[in-house]
Amino acid sequence: MGQCGITSSKTVLVFLNLIFWAAAGILCYVGAYVFITYDDYDHFFEDVYTLIPAVVIIGVGTLLFIIGLIGCCATIRESQCGLATFVLILLLVFITEWVVVVLGYIYRAKVEDEVDNSIQKVYNEYNGTYPDAASRAIDYVQRQLRCCGIHNFSDWENTQWFKQTKNNSVPISCCRSGVSNCTGSMQRPSDLYSEGCKVLVVNKLQEIMMYVIMAALAFAAIQLLGMLCAFVVLCRRSGDLAYEPLIPGGTYA
Repeated sequence: MGQCGITSSKTVLVFLNLIFWAAAGILCYVGAYVFITYDDYDHFFEDVYTLIPAVVIIGVGTLLFIIGLIGCCATIRESQCGLATFVLILLLVFITEWVVVVLGYIYRAKVEDEVDNSIQKVYNEYNGTYPDAASRAIDYVQRQLRCCGIHNFSDWENTQWFKQTKNNSVPISCCRSGVSNCTGSMQRPSDLYSEGCKVLVVNKLQEIMMYVIMAALAFAAIQLLGMLCAFVVLCRRSGDLAYEPLIPGGTYA
């Protein structure tokens, strides 16, 4: 029974190391996705520290690739020193991922306040020209999220752009997709998106942060299983005759 348990633990550990390599790629992808998406919404955020969870999760993903390499070699070679190093690094990454989860929840809760503090300013900076960063950001958000204004399209009446153009219209990005010959005229409200952008921006950013939290929790669970399997192998007794190497001829250093 003891031999079966140890051999099974080693087999599972090798398999988990392969999963760690896949996890490394997934975590780096999630972190990069957060960076790219936040770049599209960066005008609605003034707190750069909100990106800390994404930075950490990319670092964890990179470290997981190295961990998988160390763990796989240590398990196959039956190296006690290598497995001990493997467990120690896994423990540090496990703790780091819980830090990511905590930071994710903290910054997820701050999203609405951040958007509240900046969205009015961004809309006031809109001038309708493509090279202008604020104008590009608003047009992008309104097209992607299918919204118009902060709470609804009538919010545009309070902007400097609306007062200067004096044509009683909103940006073309407020036009519903599929509506032809839409000029953004407020006299044809049925052509315009009726929902405001503030709630949708908040929901989008909170959704992205939840991806980070879920990824960190999922891979933390996998790492916990990896640590348990490594402990089973490490805690074998030197004189246990039931113990057999995973690969004949493996070293016990």
